[in-house]
Amino acid sequence: MKSMKKDDFQKRFDSVARSMTFQRIIRQFNLAHRKVLDLGCGYGEYLAHFGKGSIGFTTSHEEVKTGTERALDVRFGNVEFLEEYSLPHLIEVVWANNLFEHLLSPHAFLMKLKRRTISDGLLILGVPVIPKIVSLMFLGRFRGSLASNHINFFTKETLSLTVERAGWHVITTRPFWFSSAWLDHVSSQLAPHLYVIAKNDNEFKYPNKKYNEWIADAHYKYLFEVTGQND
Repeated sequence: MKSMKKDDFQKRFDSVARSMTFQRIIRQFNLAHRKVLDLGCGYGEYLAHFGKGSIGFTTSHEEVKTGTERALDVRFGNVEFLEEYSLPHLIEVVWANNLFEHLLSPHAFLMKLKRRTISDGLLILGVPVIPKIVSLMFLGRFRGSLASNHINFFTKETLSLTVERAGWHVITTRPFWFSSAWLDHVSSQLAPHLYVIAKNDNEFKYPNKKYNEWIADAHYKYLFEVTGQND
């Protein structure tokens, strides 16, 4: 991985600090005063705005070094093996921006998060999406969803369903371009990037047929033991 110059990563911190979208999310969900688990945290450009006790994970040693130098709790680790890492507390809020499209196993990732999150824990996933008007994909700003290093591809509807079917109650899926939820709902059909906001659904259980199929396989049985699903 090519090392980033100091001025370059400072631009990333400055860009996040100026983002009106991010500031709307911060205010609406009081993230400046809550413990947030920032997955795929980069240099800590988002983590710097979350409450005391917030933690970030990245797979880059350079990012860990830079975040630590800024007095941020940035740790090295693969988020798909979150169950292997010790955390000082149950998670209040999970923040993951531009991560979900890269994961080998998005569903298992969401299952594991449920086990590590408080009963009404909040999940915020920022994901590039394929617009409803497919012809917009020819415009540069929409091509990010099909980047060559992405292995998962979402529309607004499939993103919401993916989160819901893993045991989370979806509150909204919107771009946070506007403070008005109605304007955001209308504009979401044209947005290249959406945030799905969901809460841990404590009443969720998989259908018995599917659950019994999975636990009959040693690999999937282990996964259920790790996550506690259908306990």
